[in-house]
Amino acid sequence: MVSREYKRDSSLREKFQLLRSITSSSAESETSIIVDASKYIKKLKQKVEKINNETMSEQYFCHLTEPMVTVEILEKGFMIKVMSGKNETGLLVCVLEAFEHLGLEVVEARVSCMDSFSLHAIGSSNNDDCGSMDAESVKQAVAVAIRTRSGSHDPKG
Repeated sequence: MVSREYKRDSSLREKFQLLRSITSSSAESETSIIVDASKYIKKLKQKVEKINNETMSEQYFCHLTEPMVTVEILEKGFMIKVMSGKNETGLLVCVLEAFEHLGLEVVEARVSCMDSFSLHAIGSSNNDDCGSMDAESVKQAVAVAIRTRSGSHDPKG
């Protein structure tokens, strides 16, 4: 007959092994497994918070009537985000032409143009001038290109 204590210890060991495998922990002691699990949970919370923030900001941008441009400096280039509450004809082409005029090559991009417009692009300089370019000048150049396009494609004028 197997004692209750043995069954409980065996069940607890199985649960620690499951926790260890879920968190990809290489720890051997129960205390270390719990510490690794705690770190893992913290990372998951940060990922959820980041996703929630991105979702909230994209929902906010869906209500914008004018496109909003943000630019972040990356190690080799820029992360350029353009968001608008409405999808306007030619907006994507206009932004890509602005990249070309700046000498930026699109390395990676994610675009959504259903009802609203959202562009997340990584641009890197295809020449050595990237060091002289700053985020604000990229932002201004893209914003000016969008405004210029909006004025020239105005159906009223």
